[in-house]
Amino acid sequence: MAGGGPAAGAPGAGGVAVAAPPVLLRHLPPPKSAVVPMPPAVLPAAGLAGTAAALVLPVDRPGIGWLLSGLAVAAGVVVADRRSRDGEPSAFTWRNAAWTGLALALLAMGTVRASGWLFALCVLAAVVAGSLAVVGARTVNSVLHDMFALPVQALLALPWVGRGVGRFAARRDGVARRIALAVLAAAALVGVFVPLLASADAAFAAVVDALVPDLSVATLVRWCAVFAVVMAVVAGACYFLAAPPRRASGDRPHRTGYGLEWTVPLVVLILVFGVFVGVRLVVLFGGTEYVLRTSNLTSAEYARGGFWQLCAVTVLTLAIVAAALRWAPDATKADRLRQRVLLGTLSALSLVLVGSALSRMWTYQEAYGFTVLRLLVEVCELWFGGLFVLVLAALVRLRPAWLPRAAVATAAGALLVLAVLDPERLIADANLDRAAAGKPLDHRYLAGFSADVVPAVSARLPEPLRTCVLRQVLAAGTADGWPAWNLSRSTARDVPLAPAAACG
Repeated sequence: MAGGGPAAGAPGAGGVAVAAPPVLLRHLPPPKSAVVPMPPAVLPAAGLAGTAAALVLPVDRPGIGWLLSGLAVAAGVVVADRRSRDGEPSAFTWRNAAWTGLALALLAMGTVRASGWLFALCVLAAVVAGSLAVVGARTVNSVLHDMFALPVQALLALPWVGRGVGRFAARRDGVARRIALAVLAAAALVGVFVPLLASADAAFAAVVDALVPDLSVATLVRWCAVFAVVMAVVAGACYFLAAPPRRASGDRPHRTGYGLEWTVPLVVLILVFGVFVGVRLVVLFGGTEYVLRTSNLTSAEYARGGFWQLCAVTVLTLAIVAAALRWAPDATKADRLRQRVLLGTLSALSLVLVGSALSRMWTYQEAYGFTVLRLLVEVCELWFGGLFVLVLAALVRLRPAWLPRAAVATAAGALLVLAVLDPERLIADANLDRAAAGKPLDHRYLAGFSADVVPAVSARLPEPLRTCVLRQVLAAGTADGWPAWNLSRSTARDVPLAPAAACG
């Protein structure tokens, strides 16, 4: 110790030991929310973003308001961070901008696609991309933590926001009181003059009706909930940026050890995959009839019986490859060569398994029809194949630290491409093609889709079945306010319907 006194637990003067205090009585460090100062720009930015989202976010359906809310959140975080730097360089780089653009592109799908399940996946992917946009470069935490850093930090920032609001309200200059009075005065003026002007002019009244929603209790509750969530998200992002965790080092120590426990299992697995690929090549070059005849299965039954097993094999192989990249020895040149050869061969053979699984699912869909679930598992299998390609790229220099985030980026990108391609319309077109070839059509399944399928159904389904399906698709549609405007729903409402017909 600086004063020369005895340390805790060390013998003191006269040889008497000084006991350390019990663990429960030791002084605990203050929480991060009490130590990290709140920049003045955080509360205004979070409040304005929360207000904008509360007014435009349609929580019950896809719409343009989701994109506008995402833009408000991004602008609030960027402005608050820049105003808090006091001339220092910003924490945002091209990497942050790329993740932000991906998140906004996913939210923009709510403007053009009406499918609820598709947009729910897009929102989830946008949350992950937004989290990685705030985090930026890799931290010492796991990629799973960084993927959901934004919602986690939004919860952790609540005490920080509470302290900031308390300090702001206690300011001696009375700025909080003046702001409250200004807001109340503006609301009073709007409440008096807008009704008077609306009653004086029908055109102005129509604009007011389109812009101002019904001020029911449910609407007010929704506004308050959205305001609180979005304000917490912006504050959480600023909380993370105010005291970010340590960045991960680009260098990692080489792993030493005896490689036999990795080499033997990988070689055995490669041999098994090689035999499977050889059998598949026999089937590919004319042996399909023999396989079906000897197994007493139809083509569709054969495809269905193997797809899910091949998916499981693909996932397990990815886990094995990831474990080998993480823990297998790579200290010597022989270790690194062994990794490249074994993992490269295993990844190449796995790509053949991915192709086999996709061909089986395509055969099965041609026999039994196309569905959302079958399309999603096909996209997942394609993504698995993309991961194996990334693994092959990482093996060139044996620096796989970038792989986890690349996997997240490709998953979000695949979802974005799927949304752009309009999956429900793709499924409807494929099933209508089957019907044109004389196969049965499940029109009840088509009727359960969103307005995204209206163009395909309207153009290709004969009457009276066309009108029956379209009426069911459009039955749940309600009028959209401008924040919930959606291209698919807007276009679907203009499709003419035949007179009501008896629908089975």
